[in-house]
Amino acid sequence: MTSEEYDKLLNRAFEKMPKLSAESSDFKVPPVDIIIQGTKTIIRNLSMLADRSRRSEADITRYLSKELAVPASAEEHRLIINGKFNADDLNKRIQRYFETYVICKECHKPDSHLEASGRGMFQFVCEACGARYGIKSY
Repeated sequence: MTSEEYDKLLNRAFEKMPKLSAESSDFKVPPVDIIIQGTKTIIRNLSMLADRSRRSEADITRYLSKELAVPASAEEHRLIINGKFNADDLNKRIQRYFETYVICKECHKPDSHLEASGRGMFQFVCEACGARYGIKSY
């Protein structure tokens, strides 16, 4: 088989393949709903963030506390952060949390969970495509 025949067969095979549309995910990261009371910022929709991410409220609290370098506590499905923070800054950090710890890098779906693998690492496991990779813990 010559290289010209091979190229013709290859082009013919590509023409017969079905056209795949770009799959768009309906998943959207929910925006934070905050109020500022004195020197504290309260995220009122912590339970919704935890439900959408399929992570615990404690995980999100720990992540934001470390990212913002301030104490934070979860009480009655709300997150109380010591310090004044605007919604844009908190939305960016929540977006980063979802991109790193929730959404799969391979298939871009949020169907995942984390497994502790020791020494400050998590094993990210995608339930949609089966991808597994290590990520740094928060």
